[in-house]
Amino acid sequence: MDLAGKRVLVVGLARTGIATALFAAARGAVVTATEERPEKEITGEMGKLREAGVALEFGGHTSARFLEQDLIVVSPGVPAKLPPLELARAQGIPVWSEVELAWRFLRGRLVAITGSNGKTTTTALVGHILKTAGVPVLVGGNIGTPLLSLVDSSSDQTVTVAELSSFQLETIESFRPEVGVLLNLTPDHLDRHASMEEYAHAKARMFENQIERDAAVLNADDPRVAQVVPARPQIFWFSRQKRVASGAFLHDGRIVFRRDGVETVLMRRDEIPLRGEHNLENVLAASVAAVLEGAEPAAVEDGVRTFAGVEHRLEFVAEIGGVGYYNDSKATNVDATLKAIEAFSEPVLVILGGKDKGGDFTLLREPLQRRARMALLVGAAAEKIASQLAGALPLERAATLENAVQLAFERARPGEIVLLAPACASFDQFQNFEHRGRVFKQLVEQLHGRSATGQPMRKGS
Repeated sequence: MDLAGKRVLVVGLARTGIATALFAAARGAVVTATEERPEKEITGEMGKLREAGVALEFGGHTSARFLEQDLIVVSPGVPAKLPPLELARAQGIPVWSEVELAWRFLRGRLVAITGSNGKTTTTALVGHILKTAGVPVLVGGNIGTPLLSLVDSSSDQTVTVAELSSFQLETIESFRPEVGVLLNLTPDHLDRHASMEEYAHAKARMFENQIERDAAVLNADDPRVAQVVPARPQIFWFSRQKRVASGAFLHDGRIVFRRDGVETVLMRRDEIPLRGEHNLENVLAASVAAVLEGAEPAAVEDGVRTFAGVEHRLEFVAEIGGVGYYNDSKATNVDATLKAIEAFSEPVLVILGGKDKGGDFTLLREPLQRRARMALLVGAAAEKIASQLAGALPLERAATLENAVQLAFERARPGEIVLLAPACASFDQFQNFEHRGRVFKQLVEQLHGRSATGQPMRKGS
């Protein structure tokens, strides 16, 4: 694709928007970037954009500007149904996500990973296994590095492993991964998608341009995934409950890969260092994708065994007075929180709350009754959560994360777990889930430091 001389509008100036504007400008496009927020609220480097010749508009979108373009690229945080975007589509102007643009420039093969939960861990794990196997690999997408930032590093020999969100997939056109992985489908982002069906359709768009030699890797244990099985690519399944015709499954405590009737043991389950049944599913999915991209069984085993996990995903922070503190700030929906809670056999004090995404918190009632001793509620969703969990377990309204950590410290007993698994987005009090997770870790580390030096900590107040 030749961008030289093309009029390109970038909508949204977070990390992805900035990368897109710089990429297009470097290839000779006439770039305008538009952002709803005033410039003083933007944390990115606007100087770089101005130096690259990008025209910047802040404080709102002008519909006329959208209709002057040859191409519009939408950042993930911008709703795809924004009225000026709908006007542009009606005029035949292409409206793409950044991943659609990146796909047209990336060289080598592409493994794309989506799902409601587990995307980041699985993406990082596939990358780690392939690196262990000696495969030249790049990792990006929704995991933190825009795909456009990987274009110059890609070659005909590289495999790019990309985490993709529904927001990125709903505005693709020709995007086509050689391997597409759909981990699961549970309610999420229903504050933006009109229905569960619309959300699932956005996820399943990952497969719509695949051809017969491509591969779709699907969760055989998820009934919603079974409803979106694509017709054209080869189908590989993963399951922790049953043997599959092609793909990976758990049998007698071993992970087995099966293809064309031949079964190969990849590793023992007890070699997986990650907690939880959901992480077993992530390992199964990652193993299939890695084998399809050339990893030998020994490399899969070594890669999984040496994988340290991902920040903000059931991340161990510290042990204070016999109490373990875990950061799962990435648990931004109810299903992710369910999986985090189920990962522990010890009694849990769980921190819930933030910005509601349309979640049904009643689904937490029974698991919390079984696994948790207390829930500490923070943020804008606290009252909704309290009303839906009333009577299931003791609730404390902590308001802020700082208060929640202090209360958890005062209430927790040796042998218990304090778990940040909010079931909500972070945007009411934090920049993003990473910011929330880092603040949680800082608060715990401060407690740990005071504990180690014998400073007063208000324990037992």
